[in-house]
Amino acid sequence: MTEQYRLGPGASYPLGATWDGKGANFALFSDNAERVELCLFDEAGERETARIQLPEYTDQIWHGYLSEVLPGQLYGYRVYGPYAPERGHRFNHHKLLIDPYARMLVGQFRWDNAVFGHVVGDPKGDLSFDDRDSAPFVPKGRLIDCAFNWDNERAPRRPWSDTVIYELHLRGFTMLHHGLAQRLRGTFAGLADQNAVQYLRDLGVTAVELMPIHATIDELTLVKRGLRNFWGYNPVAFSAPEPRYLADQSPGEIKKCIHVLHDAGLEVIVDVVFNHTAESHELGPTLSFRGIDNATYYQLDAHDRRLYRNFTGTGNSLNLSHPRVMQMVLDALRYWVKDFHVDGFRFDLATTLCRGEDGAFNPHASFLETVGQDPLLANVKLIAEPWDIGDGGYRLGAFPPGWAEWNDRYRDVVRRFWRGERGLTGELAARITGSSDIFEKQGRRPWASVNYVASHDGYTLDDIVSYREKHNELNGDGNRDGSSQNYTDNYGVEGPTDDVEIRNIRQRQKRNMLATLFVSLGVPMLLGGDEFGRTQKGNNNPFSQDNEISWVDWLQLQSSEGAKLHDFVRELLRLRCDHFVFRRQHFFHGQPLVGRRTKDITWLKSDGREMEQSDWQDRTARLLSYRLSGEAGAIHRTPSGQPERYDDLLVILNAHEETVPYSLPQGPTAASWLLVIDTSDEGVAAKVFEPGSVFPVKQRSLVLFQSGAALAAEPPR
Repeated sequence: MTEQYRLGPGASYPLGATWDGKGANFALFSDNAERVELCLFDEAGERETARIQLPEYTDQIWHGYLSEVLPGQLYGYRVYGPYAPERGHRFNHHKLLIDPYARMLVGQFRWDNAVFGHVVGDPKGDLSFDDRDSAPFVPKGRLIDCAFNWDNERAPRRPWSDTVIYELHLRGFTMLHHGLAQRLRGTFAGLADQNAVQYLRDLGVTAVELMPIHATIDELTLVKRGLRNFWGYNPVAFSAPEPRYLADQSPGEIKKCIHVLHDAGLEVIVDVVFNHTAESHELGPTLSFRGIDNATYYQLDAHDRRLYRNFTGTGNSLNLSHPRVMQMVLDALRYWVKDFHVDGFRFDLATTLCRGEDGAFNPHASFLETVGQDPLLANVKLIAEPWDIGDGGYRLGAFPPGWAEWNDRYRDVVRRFWRGERGLTGELAARITGSSDIFEKQGRRPWASVNYVASHDGYTLDDIVSYREKHNELNGDGNRDGSSQNYTDNYGVEGPTDDVEIRNIRQRQKRNMLATLFVSLGVPMLLGGDEFGRTQKGNNNPFSQDNEISWVDWLQLQSSEGAKLHDFVRELLRLRCDHFVFRRQHFFHGQPLVGRRTKDITWLKSDGREMEQSDWQDRTARLLSYRLSGEAGAIHRTPSGQPERYDDLLVILNAHEETVPYSLPQGPTAASWLLVIDTSDEGVAAKVFEPGSVFPVKQRSLVLFQSGAALAAEPPR
């Protein structure tokens, strides 16, 4: 069946399937293979129409060129070589393999014993050999034409200091959105709809961080429970989008969506998972990498090459210490930037990407140094989740200049402080001022800290104040999954309640944590839906809940509580935008400014006097207050050369369960104080207070004052 195609030698670069207008070049890396066959399929992906041996092998690359093949052609590979698990080799040509460079997949993966390289149930385990054809059960790659008219599109290129991230799940964000047509829900076309885009723009965020959008499969354990992997942290192809996220089954839909978001001034950051694949451990399926070159793609146990190093908890870890595996990862990143105009990436379990052949974390890993030098990647936003589950895996602050990092220490101390734990003022002070103790080195700036109170991985904000215990029963794992250390409270009733007093406390606590987030130095990240009280009903690990548990309930926005909280968040984002001191590009040091009379930040006691060293040792403290000098922002100018706004600001956080009388400070620049935010009062009107007057800071509340008159002096040049 190969006579209809003209086969030429092709080229070893680029890897993957590349259409040039006349035909397609196919190139696949495998160092240890003995032969590679390209398999072509009909439009439905059900019938294999041709099997063609790639004729050339150059520099570890098997390649060939078909002159008659057109975009839309479905394909996969069969790779021949030794099946010797004890030596790390698991070649099995009976298994159809997904191209690691595939740019589109067609067909739904189906679990069947034929997708395993070994005989399931055989006493020999993975040492047995299965000779059934897996093609009927495996998605096929689709040859695509990458051309797209970007029509003079320009990326927003927001400075890190001005960035506000909104983390969302593409499907979860759009499935219940009443303003979207039914067929668009759950897709990029839905996210590109003006109803969704305008909402994000009006809210005031500057970037959307999309949970994984690359092709994924559902784990067998989930399928047996009638569940699926909703989050998508189980990849099979890093350059192929998840087909269920596409209304028209074309990558062009993603490009259109990003174009629309860019036009609205919103950047797009994509959560990527290069630490492991869906092939799992030694008893997992053979879908792609395992059958192409297992000994190269994965980190294997040095003492037993049948086994995999598992720094991720998913069964395997990719081997980025090998140059070809590194190349695959970098090529995928470049593809998303060059072809899709993605503005940045969040790297899941990034520590794993930096482990060498000895398994240890290396802050100078080839991955980090190569990304930092790449002309495309060095200019996009790079965010690390700075941990994995392996030895020495917690690496907050260990990533190099140019990288930002999820700061879980910020998350934990904000939750603990507001739920009433004592003696945390020192830790809290460090976190809300950019975590200089962690990040101020090698010229890193406050934006290296991505601050958050809630993320996809754990409770929503509403659940943080509504549940003491996790409720993951629907996940089918006996409520054993998910973290048990969440620093939450329910204030008297577990879950929903009609008790007005409890509801009021919960609403106030949400306002407290949100206000803390947006007045903190660093990059704030808001979990999608938290701005109006989205709940997951106490499930802190809903990775398998593709249903109303995880989908954003937009009706909550129409409730009184939801609408008020939403308006409050919009006001906080406006406030952050108006005051550069919250977005300053340098850490606070509590020292007098050059040529000025005041310190950049002054920590104060409730009597209005400056804190002394002994005050930081108070283990009963539950109040923290500080004055930000407007002059600390005055050294900065707008792009047009105008000085930034530089009013003094006073922030008071009171986690006590009683009101604290607070003497408003006086000083060389003190005019009257304008009350801007008071989380104890939903509808606080602007009120003016004189320096030295006593203001009652209500229990469990955050208040923010602004100096009544801006400094008149021209800032120093």
